[in-house]
Amino acid sequence: MSRLIRWISILAVFIAAVLFAGGFILYAKFMEAGPLAADTNLVIPNGIGVDGISKLLQAKRIVEYPILFRLGARLVEPEIPLRAGEFAIPKKSSAKDVLSILRYAKTVVRRLTIAEGLSAQEVLVRVLAAEGLQGTLSRPLGDGEALPETYHYSYGDSRDEIVDRMRQAMQQIISQSWARRRSDLPLATPMEALILASIVEKETGRAEERGRVAGVFINRLKKGMRLQSDPTVVYAMTGGARTLDRSLTRADLKFASPFNTYLYKGLPPGPISNPGAAAIEATLNPMPTDELYFVADGKGGHAFAATLRQHNRNVARWRRLKKESGAAPAP
Repeated sequence: MSRLIRWISILAVFIAAVLFAGGFILYAKFMEAGPLAADTNLVIPNGIGVDGISKLLQAKRIVEYPILFRLGARLVEPEIPLRAGEFAIPKKSSAKDVLSILRYAKTVVRRLTIAEGLSAQEVLVRVLAAEGLQGTLSRPLGDGEALPETYHYSYGDSRDEIVDRMRQAMQQIISQSWARRRSDLPLATPMEALILASIVEKETGRAEERGRVAGVFINRLKKGMRLQSDPTVVYAMTGGARTLDRSLTRADLKFASPFNTYLYKGLPPGPISNPGAAAIEATLNPMPTDELYFVADGKGGHAFAATLRQHNRNVARWRRLKKESGAAPAP
């Protein structure tokens, strides 16, 4: 009997030693560097569970032994769930590292940049093309509704949600700028300010010119002059759906549309672009000036004038520069 007990004891010790050694080996494998050759982003879909995640990790060559990942998930802090979303996985991450990332790390932050002066249709093209956004839009986006800015989002966020953020940001900016506007402006409502800002945005890409361009348009509105803004003609002809890949002609300036500020006095019926915060601020606090005209100076900026005579000289100079460069001048 004593011999039997002794053999049972030896066997128990042997089994314990084997289990300990096996456990040590498994733990070492759980901790060792994985096969991932380069940093990567991994998307974990909703509802696939630990088994599905382990298979995905193996398919993406992130872990070599999916069973180790499953054991780790069920033995190490099993009360903490694995999350869905997009995660950054460094190269050579161990199964333990990946488990920790899926439980505790922040999801990847994506960025969508909307440039100043895009039309609503151009904004929507970028929203629809943004990788990781999901869903369709429940209502259309209008020109002047989206604030140009860089928006952060996570994989799986909805397109509706990010477009609503663009709307809210624009509403906040126009409200704040309207509250601190110059008191003598011929603008009755925030929408009128937004319309003029959308024209200013399209007229110049130079930050130092925005306030001056806005000042010219404010002066023309006060005098009852037509704005005669080329971008309004382009918008009238294209509806903001595309760019006009040529210079405007004299015939274009007669294009029948309420957006054509060569034909109609005052502001067009709506914005022609999505202006940025700087253009809105410049419009509501324009540079004090007596100037009524401006034209391209051939150097990426504009030449300004207070009188028609000076403006005609600036136009003639610009036409000469265009002729010398071999490009056809606009009307």
